[in-house]
Amino acid sequence: MATEALIEGSTAEEVAAVSVPVPEAGLKHKLERRWTFWFDNQSKPKQGAAWGTSLRKVYTFETVEEFWCLHDQIFKPGKLPGNADFHLFKDGVEPKWEDPECANGGKWTLTISRKPTLDAMWLETLMALIGEQFGDSEDICGVVASVRQWQDKLSLWTKTAANESVQMSIGRKWKEIIESNDKMTYNFHEDAKNRGAKARYTV
Repeated sequence: MATEALIEGSTAEEVAAVSVPVPEAGLKHKLERRWTFWFDNQSKPKQGAAWGTSLRKVYTFETVEEFWCLHDQIFKPGKLPGNADFHLFKDGVEPKWEDPECANGGKWTLTISRKPTLDAMWLETLMALIGEQFGDSEDICGVVASVRQWQDKLSLWTKTAANESVQMSIGRKWKEIIESNDKMTYNFHEDAKNRGAKARYTV
């Protein structure tokens, strides 16, 4: 099935049911940890459904070969319909504020206006995460690509929001990795429950 046919207008259930291509047999390059892709299409919410009910785990991988097979075939956010999200999180961590690993955390957010830029920065971020390029990698939960009608966003979720030095280090490193000159802001998940909350950190 072509990526375009898979993604365009797909529900989380449809993406979660996709048969993912298996890399060819042979020597595998194992990653330091397992990672999981998640998909959420909020453009088709069920009546009265709470946030997160359309979130679905799609695939967990642990080798370089699996990652490239998944990315090349499916996981490019520029192909997503509006109001859909791709997530890549450490295996065992759900991309929800309520998850114990995320509960005291927050996120760095970058707003992006062009789909090719979103795809390029998404890929650079994924490679940095699975390649353990962040000095404070243990504090990182995962990354979210959010496709919206007017502008897209990338958000890097972390565990210890109150640790300013760690968050600033992660923010600066991420900005360097994706080669962005735009301002990135950091918000605590707890603050985000109140609309209009100001960013805590900026790089």
